[in-house]
Amino acid sequence: MPVPALEPPTSITAVLRRLTADPGRPRLTWYGADGERVELSGHVLDNWVVKTTNLLVEEFEAGPGTTVLLDLPSHWRTVVWAFATWQAGATALVPGARGEHGPAAVAPSGPGSAAEPADLVVCTDPAAHPRAASLVAVSLPALSRRFDGVLPAGAIDAATSVMTYPDRLGWVPAPDGALPALVSPGLSISHEAILELALERGRGWSDRPRSLIDLGRPNRSVSDTLLDVLASLVGDGSAVLVGSSVDTDRIVGIEKVTDRV
Repeated sequence: MPVPALEPPTSITAVLRRLTADPGRPRLTWYGADGERVELSGHVLDNWVVKTTNLLVEEFEAGPGTTVLLDLPSHWRTVVWAFATWQAGATALVPGARGEHGPAAVAPSGPGSAAEPADLVVCTDPAAHPRAASLVAVSLPALSRRFDGVLPAGAIDAATSVMTYPDRLGWVPAPDGALPALVSPGLSISHEAILELALERGRGWSDRPRSLIDLGRPNRSVSDTLLDVLASLVGDGSAVLVGSSVDTDRIVGIEKVTDRV
């Protein structure tokens, strides 16, 4: 018996709420180049995003008009931080094309570009942002209990801080759909347009897709990755992020992939 079609979600919060209706189903799976595999169910992914949203709002008063520079590679943790930024109504500034590792291209300067000073920097290398007024240091390995490096004075260690915030979404400011949700070189997408773009991006994919997102694909940007994950989830599907140097053909069979993007 076919599963009835669902109405398209109208907000990031609605996307996450849909995931918790089927809480145990895998929604985001990560294969790192170092052999690490992480699988987040709908419940776990929502939990990570809710806690991170609460941190952004309570610690940094994030909301419409707040800019958050995500100087992170394509990774499952980057998905969490981007979704939390959007759920808070803030703007995610994402550097240019980069692979799973390596330096990011800087966006051209100008209003709303990622080259402007951000209200908050979320990064793996605090030393690269000596002038950041507010900074969160992220350690990428799943089992990290603390940031493995020197934290600047006043910086927050994501590994020790995120999990201290509530599992239930607290107060978040009312969103402004006209403000940008995602800004990257040559790209600016508003909050009201990003879900429509995700729907369009997933057009032609399987129903409730299990999409493999190949991070080793040439010229794939972090923005591409975020939008492809969002497209998978908006379509009530799931995403498999596969790092460079990983045998994607092997993963297709293991994860029962329906679409490769």
